[in-house]
Amino acid sequence: MTRSPWAAALLALVAVPAAAGGLDRTGQPIDLLFAVGNRAEVSFARTVPSISGQGTGLAAIPGVFPGLPVGTSYNDTGGAFGSPAAGVKVDITDRLSAALLFEQPFGTDVAYPGAALATELGGTYALARSDSLTALLRYRFSERLSAHGGLRLQRASGEIGLSGLAYGPFNGYEVDLAPETSAGSVLGVAYEIPDIALRVALTWNSAIAHDFDTTETGLPNPALNDVPSQTRVETPQSVRLDFQTGIAEDTLLFGSVRWAEWSAFRIDPQGFAAPLAAGGAGEGLVDLEDVTTWELGLGRQLSEAWAGSVAVAYEAGGNDLVSPLAPFNGLFAIALGASWTHRDVTISGGARYTWLGDARPETGTPDTARADFAGNTALTLGMTIGFAF
Repeated sequence: MTRSPWAAALLALVAVPAAAGGLDRTGQPIDLLFAVGNRAEVSFARTVPSISGQGTGLAAIPGVFPGLPVGTSYNDTGGAFGSPAAGVKVDITDRLSAALLFEQPFGTDVAYPGAALATELGGTYALARSDSLTALLRYRFSERLSAHGGLRLQRASGEIGLSGLAYGPFNGYEVDLAPETSAGSVLGVAYEIPDIALRVALTWNSAIAHDFDTTETGLPNPALNDVPSQTRVETPQSVRLDFQTGIAEDTLLFGSVRWAEWSAFRIDPQGFAAPLAAGGAGEGLVDLEDVTTWELGLGRQLSEAWAGSVAVAYEAGGNDLVSPLAPFNGLFAIALGASWTHRDVTISGGARYTWLGDARPETGTPDTARADFAGNTALTLGMTIGFAF
């Protein structure tokens, strides 16, 4: 079994973006860099989550607060999102190749329904988006060994609002992180045996630090509101191991393992993170755990034009007390795909169904569960069009 265009197409179509640990949406793949010959691709995916939960209620404070019963409904907390991507790869010499990749690797769209003064978390929201452009070079030392690396430019922005009785004096707090562009690096190595379509590639993505111009409102100390400041936020470093190998005629086994350091991801606006004595919360807005994502799949060429694949993905759950801005804990997903090739054009389509792990959004110190989220899912549909030239 030798390298062939359908193998590359299968890897692209099963990597359908979806919700993942932290704010991951794509997994930052670089498979196009390893395509045979010159190639360009454009793709788009749409993810529709179904994320709902119920409030755990709030205890009464005699003479001050009558309490809130269990059962507040938080339906459709997660918003649908699109994931466009594009890339081009060219051979500069027989040993040196280059690729330029565009994607939207990180993001979130969360909004809790309900009134701020009648629910635990009603009105809480988080909107974040990132766009990245990655320029890569790959040098082949031999037929089997190569190294790759490059520069990634990333533009990010975000808005967060805390709303609901569970936030106490910070009910109504909002922060805007203005768009900002920063750079990071990518480094990796790969080993291949072309005759059996084997490739193992290890890639490190650096953390990227953003210094956002920040506007805060709704803090209990009026002196902290509308004070110009900057907030440093680092999108996480990650390490990704991709592999593929032919296991029979026209049959490909493939997969990946990706670790992302989400525990280092902090959002600590100046006013909100100020000490309690100064009217701040004395802590940051987000507390996430590191995430390892496993994927394994099988692809098969069905005819000269058609190929199909199936893959599964898994993330172990951690502490089920989670940030209200990411109300799930681990996942399991199944992806199905098919590709059709005619001459220099390949069209690939895929679908991924994700079961999101149960979680309990929390607030306060110590952490206190404010809602129970269970039985949630997400459906993703995607398409890739590739051109050899």
